[in-house]
Amino acid sequence: MITPQEIKEKAEKKYKNEFLEAFVADKNIFPLYIRGDKSYTKSSLADFEKEILSIVSKSKEKIKFGYTLVFQKIKTKYVGTQDLPTDIYFETEKDFLQFLGKEKEASNFKRNAQKIITLFPELKNWITENALKIIQNALEWDNLLKVCQYFKQNPQPNLYIRELPINVHTKFVENNKTILKSLLDVLISPFLNPEESNFEQRFHLKYSETQIRFKILDKEISQKFFSGIDDLAIPLSQFKNLKLPLKKILIVENKTTLYTTLTLPNMHETMAIFGSGYSVFNLKNIDWFNDLELFYWGDIDVQGFEILSQFRGYYPHTKSILMDKKTFDLFFENDLGTISKITTTLNLTPEEQDLYNILKENNARLEQEKIPFGYVNEVFGK
Repeated sequence: MITPQEIKEKAEKKYKNEFLEAFVADKNIFPLYIRGDKSYTKSSLADFEKEILSIVSKSKEKIKFGYTLVFQKIKTKYVGTQDLPTDIYFETEKDFLQFLGKEKEASNFKRNAQKIITLFPELKNWITENALKIIQNALEWDNLLKVCQYFKQNPQPNLYIRELPINVHTKFVENNKTILKSLLDVLISPFLNPEESNFEQRFHLKYSETQIRFKILDKEISQKFFSGIDDLAIPLSQFKNLKLPLKKILIVENKTTLYTTLTLPNMHETMAIFGSGYSVFNLKNIDWFNDLELFYWGDIDVQGFEILSQFRGYYPHTKSILMDKKTFDLFFENDLGTISKITTTLNLTPEEQDLYNILKENNARLEQEKIPFGYVNEVFGK
């Protein structure tokens, strides 16, 4: 036999899946029935009476709200013919909400949903599909709608978030990007950048861009284009548009190694870039990389080769440098690495794959910084 707790659990599901949606659709779903889909199998009359008492004690008959029970005489296998509940239903909305303790929540939902529909009728379907979001953001709708109204009138602001002339807390938009994205995707769909997931880029806002740190290793280029400055960091969008007479790019994994490149001999038409480990994804889609020689210099450990594989996925012609068995054998100091759980096939040459397997099997690591400068200069000077 179904229990009061099971009735409540089923009622909770109907609240989420039917009641909220029915309000938006202006549909009456009462009386609302609950399936009492458990047959009675107990062999003890005492157990039977206890279960009947339990289910009746929480019914509308006893507590003046909640579910109503309809009984029917049914012949059971063990306790003979007894009155068993065959129908369970909530007669009114008030009975239903009071039983669930959701009178205030439902009232707030109705008020906010009506407010949204009044301002933006085009969001009616959105409300139906996202009813729980109305509840989860119950206290924020006045401000959320202020933001929506601004973007509706200014769909491509080209301002920083905190510059937006909206009468909300300075961090409000930043703290509510997820719900705002869901709303604005509907409200200003013709004006957004659908391929962008970043909030600012998707909705034409200025943002603090990723900075690309790089060093010009050719003194003539440094002097001609940057007044002799060779260590720079610029926004990614500007980096993508650089036009320099380069032939080689060296990506280095660690910042310390970027400093090491200062000691390298003058390298003709070459730039070194701080890849910052897995952040090399920032360097994908740099069109002018496709016409240059690309070299990746990372730690000789499993992560170093996994990052190399990642970068080579963007630029298949990338070569590794100072990531070979000879260098490893010369300078390995028995340091332990970080265990990798990567099982996919990597984009490595046979020699690189062999070394990767050794490193993975032995959890070994040789960091870039431990390769002596003299050896580095010798390799790069060839």
